[in-house]
Amino acid sequence: MNDVTKLNRAAWDKEVETGRDCTIPVSSEQIKAARSGCPRICITTNKIVPEDWLGNLNGKNVLALASGGGQQGPLLAAAGAKVTVFDLSPKQLNQDRLVMERENLDMCLIEGSMTDMSSFKTDSFDIIVNPVSNCYIPDVNYVWKECYRILRSGGVLLAGFDNPVCQILDWELQDQGICQMKYKLPYSDQEQLDKDQYNDLVSKRSSIQYGHLLGDQIGGQLRAGFHLTGLYEDYWGDNRRAIDKHMPAFIATRAIKI
Repeated sequence: MNDVTKLNRAAWDKEVETGRDCTIPVSSEQIKAARSGCPRICITTNKIVPEDWLGNLNGKNVLALASGGGQQGPLLAAAGAKVTVFDLSPKQLNQDRLVMERENLDMCLIEGSMTDMSSFKTDSFDIIVNPVSNCYIPDVNYVWKECYRILRSGGVLLAGFDNPVCQILDWELQDQGICQMKYKLPYSDQEQLDKDQYNDLVSKRSSIQYGHLLGDQIGGQLRAGFHLTGLYEDYWGDNRRAIDKHMPAFIATRAIKI
C-alpha cells in the first residue's frame, strides 16, 4: 500500500469519526423499502439512481466498489442482490457491518483499494456500483479496465464522479461564494499544492485528491469497451459551494459490457 493510499484510508476513517453524510448508515425504513423492491441508492450526492438503471437485483452478483459507509451495499442486499462491499476504510466497512447485523443481511466485506482489483476473478459480477470516489486515485483508466474485466457479458457499471471543473476552482474563495479558476487539469494535490499546503492536508488527516479529464472519466469507459447507456448530473446541494449557483458538480453514468 503506497503512502497516498494510507493517507486516504486514515482520512476516511476520520470522516466516519466526524459523521460526514456519506458515512452515515441507512435507516431500517430505507432497508424495508429496498426489501419491497425499491432500493433508493445514490452514487453522487442527492439524486437517486433511476430504477431502470439497476433492473431486477434478485440473485445478481453486485460489487459495491469503494462504497463503504453502510449505504449502497445494504440497500442492494436488501433488494435481493449478492453484495460484495470493497472499500479502503476499515471504519467505513464497519458501517456496513453495523447495518448487516442490525437488519440480518448477508454481505461480503473486503478491505482494499480500487487501485488494485487483481483479487477479483474475471467475469465475476453482474453489476458494479461505484459512487463518487475516483477523485482519490491517480489513474481512473485502470479502474475502468478492471471493471470491464470482472463484469460478465451484459454486466452494468454505474459510476459517479466529480465534474472536473470542481478541481480547478479556488476552494477557499468558494466558501465566500466566489468561483475562480486557480488550478489546471488533470489535477493533483501532490503536484499543484505547495509544500506547506500539502503538509497541512497530511497533518489534518485530510484526503489527497485528483481531478480527472472527462476524456478519462467517460472516454476511459468507452476505451475499456463499455457502451454508455445513461448519464445524469447532480449538485452539491448544501448551499455552501459557489459552483452550485452555476452548474452541476457531479456526473453519473450507466455503461454496459457488451
